[in-house]
Amino acid sequence: MQSSSLLHCIQILKDLVAYDVLGGQSNLSIVDYIINYLNERDIEYHLVPNKELNKSSLFCRIGPSAEGGMILSGHTDVVPVEGQDWHTQPFTLTEKDNKLYGRGSCDMKGFLACCLASVDMFKNAGLKKPVYFAFSYDEEIGCLAGPELAAAIKNHYKSKPEFAIIGEPSMMKPVIGQKGISVLESTVHGSAGHSSRIRQEVSAIHVAAKLISWLEDKMDQLISDGRLDKRFNPPHTSLHVGMISGGIAPNVIADKCTFYWDVRVIPQDDILTIIRDFKNYCKKVEDDLKLRFADTRIVTEQHHPPVPPLGTDETSDIIPLIKKISGHTELSTVAYAAEAGQFANEGFKTVICGPGDIAQAHRANEFIDIDQLDKCLKMMDTLATEFSM
Repeated sequence: MQSSSLLHCIQILKDLVAYDVLGGQSNLSIVDYIINYLNERDIEYHLVPNKELNKSSLFCRIGPSAEGGMILSGHTDVVPVEGQDWHTQPFTLTEKDNKLYGRGSCDMKGFLACCLASVDMFKNAGLKKPVYFAFSYDEEIGCLAGPELAAAIKNHYKSKPEFAIIGEPSMMKPVIGQKGISVLESTVHGSAGHSSRIRQEVSAIHVAAKLISWLEDKMDQLISDGRLDKRFNPPHTSLHVGMISGGIAPNVIADKCTFYWDVRVIPQDDILTIIRDFKNYCKKVEDDLKLRFADTRIVTEQHHPPVPPLGTDETSDIIPLIKKISGHTELSTVAYAAEAGQFANEGFKTVICGPGDIAQAHRANEFIDIDQLDKCLKMMDTLATEFSM
């Protein structure tokens, strides 16, 4: 039989899933829902809007103005459903076989629902250390709001939070490491011409192939240099090209070619250093080719600021706490990016721990097990007990 708190959580999740806010879109509708929920419970909140005022992060504190405390953080946006083979309506929460289907049910509105369902419990727990909520926008398109949100919490309160849990789906197991990521777009501008003039013209496709080969060689070099972290799979920084386009016909030398790539770094590697090395190589290639065609250009742009990795030390004070409240003692790492590194960069001792399986994220028929929500609610209860002692 489901508890009243679990039933309340499921109802909140049903409400949240109905907001089809994709990454990049305005999230004010779902933020208004959260505001109304907090207002009904007399919880003071603060907004961190974007420049256009059509999106906003939200943060609040429950409990006393005291040093320490825990930030519970999640994002309000989800990924698209277009082109996916859904068997239910993606923005209508559907229960079947103890699973709740819907876009965002796992990633990561399930965690948001657990946070909101625990507000009354936190209010009545006699907290001696506070609990904070931090809900962001545009996480799914590059963790764009994370840095500003984390900084806003740090700067707003005189008494500072100490810990942060990012509630990405981890099956409620503590995650102490995530890879950082940057997504880039590189465009080669060469010269068009008859394919028989391949030695006289600059083929943008041939140059792009050379640059892509450099990226793979760079990844191999990092491995051979021993830059490994066996906690991750793969245990090294990866460089990957996912899209490429260029050319108009087999017998026409392409004067333009664009490829899209990403770099995912382990905590010991630096994204900006790798990008700098790539651009230095591009400059050398470009200078050599300008002798053949003066207008040769190689342009690389980042789609979003680099998302930093997370590498929480196992001796950190948050480790015994997260083990106790989650009920799991085994620590793990993940290859996907999240806002955890951004909160850690602001000085918060940070881990990832949330309900659901990341294997269900971003796919058709996304679901979360009801049992996972129950376990997350129990973590909230245990956290309140710890902070009330």
